[in-house]
Amino acid sequence: MQVKDLTVEEFRLLIRETVEAVLADLLADPDQGKVLKPGLQEQLLAMRERRQSATQALSSEQVMAELGLD
Repeated sequence: MQVKDLTVEEFRLLIRETVEAVLADLLADPDQGKVLKPGLQEQLLAMRERRQSATQALSSEQVMAELGLD
């Protein structure tokens, strides 16, 4: 079958499927299925925990006040 033989709806579907396939290839995780080096997983989890438990960011004025620079 050639493109000229497709209906408008079939052509749209073909384009949609092609775009979805290309996006899936481009956005795929290249590291999926690979094993982390020993200790790296623990480091990443610790970093995530520190970020999640971190207090609210301070403004520059607050930092200056704490350092006595106001």
